Amino acid sequence: MRSCPRIPLGARAIVLACLLQGFAALRAQGVPIHDLVIDNQAVPVRLVGYGLVTGLSGTGDQTFTGRNAQHTVQSIANLLRRFDITVPPELLRTRNVAAVLVTAEVSPWLRPGGRFEVQVASVGDARSLRGGVLWMTPLIADAGGAPMATAQGPLVVDDVPLAARRRYAYVEGSGRIASGGVLEGDLPRPRTLASAKLLLRDPDAGTAARIAAVVDSVIGKGTAAVEDPGSVALTLKDGEAPSQLAIIGSLRVEPTRVGRIVIDTRQGTVVAGGELTLGPAVVSVAGITLSIGGTAADSAGAQRGALRIAAGTTVQDLAAALEAVRTPPLQVAQIFEALRQAGAIAAEIVSR
Repeated sequence: MRSCPRIPLGARAIVLACLLQGFAALRAQGVPIHDLVIDNQAVPVRLVGYGLVTGLSGTGDQTFTGRNAQHTVQSIANLLRRFDITVPPELLRTRNVAAVLVTAEVSPWLRPGGRFEVQVASVGDARSLRGGVLWMTPLIADAGGAPMATAQGPLVVDDVPLAARRRYAYVEGSGRIASGGVLEGDLPRPRTLASAKLLLRDPDAGTAARIAAVVDSVIGKGTAAVEDPGSVALTLKDGEAPSQLAIIGSLRVEPTRVGRIVIDTRQGTVVAGGELTLGPAVVSVAGITLSIGGTAADSAGAQRGALRIAAGTTVQDLAAALEAVRTPPLQVAQIFEALRQAGAIAAEIVSR
């Protein structure tokens, strides 16, 4: 029998160091499982409330059919009445105040005193909520239910350039408060912390199979089984479920990359994953005719509403060309959706 050659001690140290570096590089690759899945018991609690945003610079609720916004006036009168101040509604002006809806999603594990982000949106004809402060607003889970949280604080509104606001008649009717919500009561929580399943945020059979394989290799064979593209069932040891779930959540896998294009229909921002390319197609949307294939981009034709680009051009290049001819954001989304329907883009289009 042939024996293996002896490796000097110094060489062994070098080989061991290389192996450790290789394992560290492999561990650094991929995404932690806890970022790819959700707890099938941790369903978020949705809260909603009606309130007032004050401190606006004349951009609040305006007139409606010659009169002030009645719901805003009534809300202000009710608010002042709580402080023993009575003002006739006909004397109130709402230009510095806007009626809003406040929404939020809260984890069922959050305890009283915990803070969370809230979203604020105008329900009247306010032109802008920029610079406003949300008055303390009770938040409820069901209509007619008892308040479970409150929200208040200064709003943060998306920063849109003045030229874009004027060009597209942009209305700053929504905003957010990062830690504006405070939980004041106990939420209905799941009975157990341990979950017997891993539910994928984005169901995919390949990603589910990789998760099951990694879990079996670390925890033990037969621990994980793929039920469907969105669910991986776990068989955990009694009394060790929390610790095993913590270990499983830290394991890393390489998820299946899905082609997706996200378009902001208010600002015209286009975000594309990977080097997505365009196939031959011709689409015409609201006066702009886009031809993919043939010669390269024709800037003179683009000025006349006809834009021609070469096949194989990336999505990023198309977005830059549309921006160069000042295509409205909503029209940009319509063009990409038309290209997907024509088969020129093999990706999911998400407009928001």
